[in-house]
Order: sequence, then structure tokens, then C-alpha cells
Amino acid sequence: MKRISFFAGMLLLMVSTLTSCRDTTEKETVIREVQVEKTVDTETKDKEGILERTAKEVDKKVNKEIDTVIQNIGDDN
Repeated sequence: MKRISFFAGMLLLMVSTLTSCRDTTEKETVIREVQVEKTVDTETKDKEGILERTAKEVDKKVNKEIDTVIQNIGDDN
């Protein structure tokens, strides 16, 4: 019984020694602040979303189609 407890104690000692010797490396994070200057011409580019811009393009296409249909019908006067 003494031998079993001695070997069990030695086994636990070896296991704890092997697992505690792991090399843990800590990564250093570097944060750099950079100032960026953006010049946006607000007169030429409105603050519209993609839906508004797409709606304008669709309106232009629809208006062109309507104009061509009106030209094909002709003037009734």
C-alpha cells in the first residue's frame, strides 16, 4: 500500500510539473491613432441614401420611356 501511494504521489508530481511548465506568451497590442482629413463637397453630393439615388435613376428611365410613348402617339391637335 505504501508503494502504491508513493507511486501515485510521484505520478501526480510529474503530471503537475509537466503541465505547469508551459510557456505562455503575451501579445502586446499597439494602438496607433491617425488623423485623416476628408474633404467632401457637400454641394455636389447630397447626403442621400442608396434608395434615394436608385429611385432617381429609375425615375429618369421611366420618364424617358413615357416620353418615347408620347412621341409615338403623336399630337392629336
